[in-house]
Amino acid sequence: MSDFEHSSAEKEARRTMPGRPWTPQEEPRQDALRRYLGAVAAAASARSAERSEPAASGEARDTPATDADAFSAEAPAVPRVRDVMHVPAVSVPGDMPFLDVARVLAREQVSAVPVVDADDHVIGVVSESDLLAKAAVMAEPHRHGPVGRLRRHRLYEKSQGDTAATLMTFPPVTVHPAERVSDAAWTAAHARLKRLPVTDYHGRLVGVVSRRDLLRALVRDDAEIRAEVESLVGRYVLGPRAVDVTVENGVVIMTGKVDKAVVPELIAAVRDMDDVVDVVDDLEAV
Repeated sequence: MSDFEHSSAEKEARRTMPGRPWTPQEEPRQDALRRYLGAVAAAASARSAERSEPAASGEARDTPATDADAFSAEAPAVPRVRDVMHVPAVSVPGDMPFLDVARVLAREQVSAVPVVDADDHVIGVVSESDLLAKAAVMAEPHRHGPVGRLRRHRLYEKSQGDTAATLMTFPPVTVHPAERVSDAAWTAAHARLKRLPVTDYHGRLVGVVSRRDLLRALVRDDAEIRAEVESLVGRYVLGPRAVDVTVENGVVIMTGKVDKAVVPELIAAVRDMDDVVDVVDDLEAV
């Protein structure tokens, strides 16, 4: 990250500082968000690296990749969108009246839904903000002066629609079931979307994945991290129960008596584990 980007990030952080103390639940949530953004940044870096690599020799492949290709290209342990998406996905037809769309959003307790055609192809996404634009103009139908018309041009333009197809945002931002979760997270962050339709290679809706689903897949909880650390300790210590491991918001705390010869290597190995934020070394070297 450049100095300019660091400065911009610091300014943004200062602007978004809470006006009152955080609740006990807020700090863990913010920590999880930082870890999530770290995974998204790693995915973005990987994308940049892939684009900068010279094209492989030989004839270029112009056919879309298949799920089988994805399985063979990487190990099954890599989390995929299909592992975390919701099936079946709620959708609405393009000719659905906007009041019925509002009822669907309320019933399903979601902020947006894909809009599909007769063949289940995703043609757009209609959200609460799209419906609010319609409601706002219905409440205040008159424009106020040329400046007001200019500023509200897009709002009025969209609000003239009466159906999902005329109110939706398009083209839709979608992901594929075989995509890596980290890449889908990058897409969601880049497009500033909370929910992404999941489509097959023909553009047909097969599921939906939320930002929360991606967060849970990218950032392991403390219990999973603790289990991996305890397994790792067993490789270095004959009696693994001699080391007590606790994990709080990704911070690993290790206490107990360990051979001083293995302490540096053990701590380094734990620090290198995915999702470990920091390591507190309270081990007694003997």
